[in-house]
Amino acid sequence: MINSLYITEGGERQQSMDIEEQYDKIFRFCYYRVHNTDIAQDLTQETFLRFMNSDYKERGEQMRYLYTIARNLCIDESRKARTTDLPEDYSDEGSGSDDLIRKIEVNQALDKMPEEDRELLILRYMNEVPLSDICKIMGVSRFALYRKLNSVKRDFIKLMEGGSFHE
Repeated sequence: MINSLYITEGGERQQSMDIEEQYDKIFRFCYYRVHNTDIAQDLTQETFLRFMNSDYKERGEQMRYLYTIARNLCIDESRKARTTDLPEDYSDEGSGSDDLIRKIEVNQALDKMPEEDRELLILRYMNEVPLSDICKIMGVSRFALYRKLNSVKRDFIKLMEGGSFHE
């Protein structure tokens, strides 16, 4: 398995990217967009395949490029309108049931949010993408992103507290 990818230009080694770490971030991003582990894995693999087969030139923006590819693949996938069900053998008993309940609550709150707001929360707080990268990914100014992020956080907190969206 490849653990790091070297971006080269003219045969010279430029920069290494830890694929394992980045894979997890891209997978998490895809998963929260499609809510299906198998599809998220496929989208993540496709993201890295497209990245490696692209004519990407090192500009220090590998993650931004990966997120852009993943975002576009997730949008394409969401257009297919697939649904997800719980497995037949699902059980809520056990030591991790509180964590599971919390995850379900978070997922339900995220599901109630518009896609762009959900994407913003995932990028910023789950994957810890820098604000400057999010600005470029979403095509907005830093000021607009700051205002949007504050609004989205307030809405998410209201949803988690059992309120409704945009009260």
